[in-house]
Amino acid sequence: MKKEFKRNWQLYLMTVPAIVFLILFCYIPYGGLWMAFTDYNIIDGIFGSRFVGLNNIKFFFSSSTGLGMKSVRNTLIINSWGLVLGTIFPITIAICFNDIANKFYKKISQSVMFFPYFLSWVVVGAIIYAFFSTSTGIVNQWINSFGGDIVRWYAEPKYWKPIIIAADVWKWCGYNSIIYMAALANFDSTLYEAAEVDGANRFKQIIYITLPLLKPTVVILTLMAIGRIFFGDFGMIYGIVGNNSLLYEEVAVIDTYVYSSMRTLGFSYTTAIGLMQSVLGLILITISNHFAKKINEGEGLF
Repeated sequence: MKKEFKRNWQLYLMTVPAIVFLILFCYIPYGGLWMAFTDYNIIDGIFGSRFVGLNNIKFFFSSSTGLGMKSVRNTLIINSWGLVLGTIFPITIAICFNDIANKFYKKISQSVMFFPYFLSWVVVGAIIYAFFSTSTGIVNQWINSFGGDIVRWYAEPKYWKPIIIAADVWKWCGYNSIIYMAALANFDSTLYEAAEVDGANRFKQIIYITLPLLKPTVVILTLMAIGRIFFGDFGMIYGIVGNNSLLYEEVAVIDTYVYSSMRTLGFSYTTAIGLMQSVLGLILITISNHFAKKINEGEGLF
C-alpha cells in the first residue's frame, strides 16, 4: 500500500476535495437521523431530546387524516408509471434516432427532444397552465370549438395524476434517450449485417438484436429508479399544481407531505419520514438487484 501511495500520490491527492465534501455533507449529517427517534426540541438539542423510539413512524401510518398514506400511494403511482413509460418512450426514441441517416436532421431532432430537460418545473407549470387554463387554455378552446363543455381543469382532481405523469415523462424522455443512444452506438454493426443477410427485416432486428443488447442498460437504469421510487419530485408537484388545495390530496407525494407537515408536526416527524423513505428504498433496491442478477446473467448494481 505504501508503494501504491508513493507511486500515485498525485492521483490520491486529487480525490481529497471529493472525500472532504463526502464526509461533510454525507457522513456527518447522519448524526441528525437520531432526531427521527426523539421528540425534538431546540432547547435540549438532537441528542438531549426525549427518546420516543418508533412513535413518529407509527403516527405516520396511523394518522387520522390519512394524508400520509395517500401521499405514499400517490408517490408509488406517479413513480411507477414514470418508470414504465420513462423506459418505453426513451428506448423507442433512441432506436428511431439511431436509424436516421441525415446527420443534420438527426442533430436538430436530438436537440429538440433534449430541450425539455433544461426547463425548470416552474416553466413547465406555466406551459401546462397555458394548455389547461379554464378561460384561455388551448385545450378548452379545442373542446369549445367542437361544441363541448368547458372543463374546469384546476378544480377537477381526477385529471391531474395523468397530467403530472405525462409532464414527468416528457421532461425526462430526451435525457434518457441520450443514454440509450450512447449504448446503441457501441453495438457491433456486423450483427445487423448478418441478420439482414439472413432475411431479418428491421422490426425483427430490433426485437432479436437491439432489445437484448440494451437489456443491461435498461436493468441498471431501472434499478437506480427503483431506489428512488419512494421519493416524490417536490419541484414537479409545486411547479405544476402549486398551493391549489382542491388538487393537493390527489397529487400530494411524500416530499410535499413532509414540507407541509414540518411546521405543524415538527422536525422529528419529518426526519422519521425521510428515514423511512431511505430504508424502504434500500430494501426494495436490494430485492430488485437480487432478481435483476438472475435476469441479467449475474450483472446488477452490486
